[in-house]
Amino acid sequence: MNEPLANRLAEYACSLRFEDLPEQVVHEAKRRFIDSFATAVGAMDAEAYAIAKRCALRVQSVSGASLIGGGRSSPEWATFVNGLLIRYLDYNDTYLSLEPAHPSDNLSAVLAVGEMAGATGQDLITAAVLAYEIQCRLCDAASLRKHGWDHVTYGAISSTIAACKLLRLDAVKTTHAIGMAGVANTALRQTRAGELSMWKGCAFANAARNGVFAALLAAEGMTGPAPIFEGSLGFMKLLTGPFELPQLGGESTTHHSPLTTHHSPDFMITKTYIKFWPAEYHSQSAIDAALQLRPEIGDIRNISAIDIHTFDAAVDIIANDPEKWRPSTRETADHSLPYCTAVALADGDVTLAQFDPKRFTDPALLELVAKIKVHRDPALTARYPNGIPNRLTVTMTNGRQLMKEVEFPRGHAHNPMTDAEVESKFRTLAELRYGKERSDKILAAFWGLERLRRVEELMRLLVQ
Repeated sequence: MNEPLANRLAEYACSLRFEDLPEQVVHEAKRRFIDSFATAVGAMDAEAYAIAKRCALRVQSVSGASLIGGGRSSPEWATFVNGLLIRYLDYNDTYLSLEPAHPSDNLSAVLAVGEMAGATGQDLITAAVLAYEIQCRLCDAASLRKHGWDHVTYGAISSTIAACKLLRLDAVKTTHAIGMAGVANTALRQTRAGELSMWKGCAFANAARNGVFAALLAAEGMTGPAPIFEGSLGFMKLLTGPFELPQLGGESTTHHSPLTTHHSPDFMITKTYIKFWPAEYHSQSAIDAALQLRPEIGDIRNISAIDIHTFDAAVDIIANDPEKWRPSTRETADHSLPYCTAVALADGDVTLAQFDPKRFTDPALLELVAKIKVHRDPALTARYPNGIPNRLTVTMTNGRQLMKEVEFPRGHAHNPMTDAEVESKFRTLAELRYGKERSDKILAAFWGLERLRRVEELMRLLVQ
């Protein structure tokens, strides 16, 4: 009989060491921390952050954790608040597969539990790589979205495992934590349907918070249901159908692997994408194409029609509701393929300013949005998720047609951002609030993360 998946994941978590991580993987982890802190700082003006912080500050904890921007609370609440910040602008990294995901959402749990547990920088990096590995492999294995469940369901499991690693739990306790996290955190896809609310940016933060909660309970001896994946009323039976995970990065082949080779596969963190623009990832190539076409178009008032040929996932996620053509919330605007394309053509850039309510409700801009039609293209669908191909055809009032197709936008794993571009994104968002001198110190701390003695030293820099 095959070893239950939860047991295998727990053993993998316990065995993974910082010394197992190739230099490239460590470097990518540091890039993700830099990028995620930048996106968190950019979201500090959000009302959702103010709401969550007020709630978190009501809670005191003997073993607490810091909130990015200042204040302390319990590790669970710190995970929620910091996770909300990292995700809220939809500007953090992405992974596309059978189930799309934003794996840097796990970092709020890594920071909170790492601080509580007195972890080092090397511990943080190892836990982050572990969380990416688990979540992305699950996303490769089975889709949740097609069954109506939300991708954050996998996040509760990956966050739990990262927290268990930082708490130095053994494989038995980690397995129990996985069981508790898996049984209690099935999330509905309604979070991302129709007019989107504040909760869209909070959903993974909640899953991560609950993952930390499960790990803390397991640390004290609480047991959880098993087998959580293969059981008669478990994950595979009710949510996904049967699936198998291949060999994990750095995993020994002695326990499980359908592969014949003994060479460990690449770690999944190297296959994730840092966002160049603050919009839902499936729109990134359409934005890129629009910006490249813009110089040829001139006056956008001379556009008579825009046709976007795209792949199924883009239609289903960001172009399948009438609200996407007339967004009334920021969350809907950044998840709208027609809006993101139109505003790129109109403004020549897509920054946080393009998702201000005054901009996405501008009647003149909405006239341009109304000229957009989105078409499913089976040939483009066949190229997803390796690429995210969007083809724009702009028809001018004089009958002239302009066309541009982009498959690998800037930031994609096949077209990655440079370290300098990641730093530029960081400075653009961080220096407005922290100033250049503090931002320099924060950036240096992240680039030297493997030398950090205690996480609390890092978190002190993040207090505003």
